[in-house]
Amino acid sequence: MSNAQVHFELFIRRNAAEGWSLHLASEDRQSCLEMAKELMTGRKAVAVRVTKETLDEETRGYRSSVILSDGMVEIVKAKRPRLEDETPLCVAPADLYTVHARDVINRLLDGWLRRKTVTAFELLHRPDLVEQLDASGVEIQHAIQKIAIPEAQARGISVHQLIRGFQTLVEQAIERVVKDGRKKTFAQITPQTFAAVLTSLQDHPDRSYLLGGGVAHYLGGATNWPDKLGRLLDLADAAPAMGKPRAIAFFVLEQVLTEMLSSRPAMTAFLSPATDLGAQLGAMVRLAADDVVEAVARADSQIPTLIPRLEGQTARLGAHLAGDAFMTVRMTVIKRVIHELSGPRRLRPDDAQGEIHILRALAMILSAASGRLVSLEDVEAAVTERSKSLVTADFVNSFLKSSPTALAEAAALVRLADNVTGTSNKREAARWVASIVGALKFERELRSATESPIAKLTTLADLQRSLRKAGLTEGDALSSITKIGEIGGLIEADVKLVQAIARSPAPVVQRLVILLRMASGDTAPLGPCADRAKAEVLRQLRAPEVRSALAASPQQFEQVRGLMSAIGLAA
Repeated sequence: MSNAQVHFELFIRRNAAEGWSLHLASEDRQSCLEMAKELMTGRKAVAVRVTKETLDEETRGYRSSVILSDGMVEIVKAKRPRLEDETPLCVAPADLYTVHARDVINRLLDGWLRRKTVTAFELLHRPDLVEQLDASGVEIQHAIQKIAIPEAQARGISVHQLIRGFQTLVEQAIERVVKDGRKKTFAQITPQTFAAVLTSLQDHPDRSYLLGGGVAHYLGGATNWPDKLGRLLDLADAAPAMGKPRAIAFFVLEQVLTEMLSSRPAMTAFLSPATDLGAQLGAMVRLAADDVVEAVARADSQIPTLIPRLEGQTARLGAHLAGDAFMTVRMTVIKRVIHELSGPRRLRPDDAQGEIHILRALAMILSAASGRLVSLEDVEAAVTERSKSLVTADFVNSFLKSSPTALAEAAALVRLADNVTGTSNKREAARWVASIVGALKFERELRSATESPIAKLTTLADLQRSLRKAGLTEGDALSSITKIGEIGGLIEADVKLVQAIARSPAPVVQRLVILLRMASGDTAPLGPCADRAKAEVLRQLRAPEVRSALAASPQQFEQVRGLMSAIGLAA
C-alpha cells in the first residue's frame, strides 16, 4: 500500500467566460465531491472539477488526476464586438409581433399596461391603445431608453444611433396599426362570427395579424381581467373542431392567454379566492396539471384539502388547458410556479406549519408533472431554493411557536428536516435538531415527565426512527441520534426498568417479547437502554424455563425468532 501524501482540490467556474479558481482543498474526498454537487445543484457555479493531488517523493511535486468534471468545463470565448453597421434585432414593424419582442414590450411598459388592464398583444393590435400610448409621450421615450442603453453596450454601438433606430421603428408600427384601424382592415369578430372569419382568413398571408386585431378589439369590450378571460374562452369555444381554421384560432388565442397568465395582476385577479401565495400556486398547478393533481391526491389524502378544485371562470380555463391546444400556456403557468417557488415571498405568511404542508404538496405534484411540462432539475432547484428559507432563524422560531414542550419542538424540527431538500439545508436542519435534543431542558423535561417510563422510551424511539428517515447524512444526524439513545438510557436507569421487567411475574415469553422489542429499537431508543435489554435477553435465553416455554408454543417461538433476527441474534 502506498504511503504517498494525498489531498483533493475543488475548482469551480462561476460563469461561462470565467476561468477556473480553487474553491476548496481537503484530505476528505467525499466532502469535496459533495461540495461540488451542492454548488452545481444550487447553481452557484457553471462547472466544477475535483482533482486528486498525490505528492511525488522524488520530485517533491504533485501529480494531478481528475476524478470529477461536471458542467461547462470549456471556457466560452468572448464574442467579437459587433460593428455599428450590423443589422439590429428589429428592423420592421412585423418584428415587434414575435414572442420575444412582445415579452420585452410587456416588461418595458409594465406600469402602463397594468393601468390599462391590457397586454402587449392587445397594444400591438388596437389603434385606440396605440394612440393613447403615443399621446402620453414619455412612456415610449422611457421604454426606448431602457432597452437602448444595454443593447448599445452589448452591440458596441452609439446609444443615440440605436435610440433613433427604435424611434423610427415605433413610429412605423404606430402608423401601420392606426392606418389599418381606420381602413377597418382588422377582422370583425364575435363568438358567432369567429368560425366564418377563420375560414375566410385561413389562406391570407397576414392572417395572424388581421385575426389578432379582431381578437384584441373583441377583448377590448371587457373592463377587467376575469371578463377578458371569459371573452377569450368564448372564442375558444366557438373555434372550429378541427382543420386549419382551428389551428389558426388557437395559435392566436394562445398568444393572448400566455401573456395574460404571465401577468401577476391578471393571475391574481383570476385566482382572487386564493388568500396567500401558497393557495395561488396550488390553484396554478390545478390549472396546468389537474390530472397530475388528481393522481397524487389518490395517494395522499391531504392534497384535496391543500389544493382544492377550481371554481367558476378559472375552472372553465382549467378544462380548456386539460387538452393539448394550450400546451404552451400550461408550460407558462408551471414556469411561473417554479419562479415563485424560487422567490422570497412566504407561501403561508401566518402559518409556518401550513407552509411546510403546501410546499410538500407542490413539490410532489411538480415532480410528478416533470418531463412534459417542466424538467425535474428545475423542480429540484426551486424546492431547494425554497428550503433555504425554511431553516432560517425567523422561520424556525415561527414554526416552533405552537410547540408547548421541548419534545414537541424536537419532533417538529425532525419533520422540518424531512421536508427540506439540498445538502446544506439538510445540514442546517440537523443543527437545529441537535440544538434542541442536546439541550439540558430536553433531558430534564423527559426524565421528570409524569408518563410511565415505557411511554417515554417509546416516544424517544419514535423520534429516533423519524430522525433516521429524515434523509440526513449519518454524520449530520449522529449526534442527535446518540443523544436520544443516551437520554433513553438515563430514563431506564432511573427506575431500573430492564431489571423490573425481568423480575416481573408475567409469563416468561411475554417478558422476553417486551425486552426484545426494547432491544430492537421498537419501544426504546437504540443506545444504552436497548443494549441492556439485549443483554438481559441473552441471559433469559439461557434459562431452562424460557427454552421450555418456547418449545411448548411454536407460535410464540416464531414471534420471538423474528424479534431476535431484528437485533442480530440467531434463533
